[in-house]
Amino acid sequence: EEWYVLSLVVEEGIARGVTALNMMTGEVEGIAAKAVIFATGGYGRVFFTSTNAVINTGDGMSMAYRAGVPLMDMEFVQFHPTTLRDSGILISEAARGEGGYLLNTLGERFMARYKPKTMELATRAEVSFAMQTEIDAGRGVDGCVLLDLRHLGRAKLTERLPQIRQLSIDFAGVDPIEAPIPVRPGAHYSMGGIECNNWGETRLPGFFAAGECACVSIHGANRLGGNSLLETIVFGRRSGMKASEYAAAIRTMDLPARHVQAAEERIRRFLKGGGKERVGPLRDELGTLMNTNMGIFRSAEVMEKTLEELRTLKRRYPQVSVTDKGKIFNTELVTAVEVGSLLDLAEVIVKGALGREESRGSHYRVDFPNRDDARWLRHTLAFIGPDGPRMDHKPVTITRFQPQ
Repeated sequence: EEWYVLSLVVEEGIARGVTALNMMTGEVEGIAAKAVIFATGGYGRVFFTSTNAVINTGDGMSMAYRAGVPLMDMEFVQFHPTTLRDSGILISEAARGEGGYLLNTLGERFMARYKPKTMELATRAEVSFAMQTEIDAGRGVDGCVLLDLRHLGRAKLTERLPQIRQLSIDFAGVDPIEAPIPVRPGAHYSMGGIECNNWGETRLPGFFAAGECACVSIHGANRLGGNSLLETIVFGRRSGMKASEYAAAIRTMDLPARHVQAAEERIRRFLKGGGKERVGPLRDELGTLMNTNMGIFRSAEVMEKTLEELRTLKRRYPQVSVTDKGKIFNTELVTAVEVGSLLDLAEVIVKGALGREESRGSHYRVDFPNRDDARWLRHTLAFIGPDGPRMDHKPVTITRFQPQ
């Protein structure tokens, strides 16, 4: 936890290590390696409210992108249907699995209009779609709907759902034994990430990725609950095995000093710069923009405006300077670096979503509501370019199971 990686070092087209900030000393150091594996998680903090931890700022994806490795299928962002309004804390499917009801402001179990057979046990995407439709139609409650567990009774709630009850009390001020919990869809998981094969190998020799930061594409356009364990355990092991094989045939080389010097200069700009931008407000503006415009429903008109606003934020970002000039555990400095990653990824997400003129999985276009396999049964690739992401595509590999 005392290190923060700043860049992926590439020499002669091969991954050779990383640069990292030693937070205990404030010094930037180069770390040489025969092989590099990123297992840096997702980017949920691109959105203002998310179920993700505050550390999930997509830095690994951004570092790979800046090093020339493409990101794949970044437009596919899964929203969990039931998160607490202000904090984004997840209220798990267990609540609905035990028999919880979703109610609108009229007291209706509105899922009967959308999925009358499965009701609240429909897929995450289906429930999120229905909830957001109710909220947008004015049948929500202060931007939420209500998760009602009262009929389950005190004994069952205390025995089967104690954590959910405590989270509701602590972070929403609601005891579900006595009142419904206000919930709304929130950013939860990324199906996209660093392009790699099913051994975690990327296009960059010596560089591997595993977990949510990677895109093996086992999830397609929308992840099934629990399959993140497959992504971490199975593909984490496979990436480790392949990286070990690769490293056995490679000699470690010393990292050229220019890589550390470039990372040091990046840090120095935040500490010594005279810019008037502050990282907190900039981060909040980005998160609010993505929350408002890149949620469950998307349209070309709104996304074009979002792209322009993102580019404005990116132009402001070099003017960020930090008020904490200290070297030891400077968390404001780390946040400033993280916001750069979030800006990169937000632009890739919007550009990919704008280009995909169909609805598929977690990506729903109100102006293109149908799936279009003839044109869009393909992966989206984003390469870094001088003016932002350069988009490309590649075919989807279909084996035993046809797309659903």
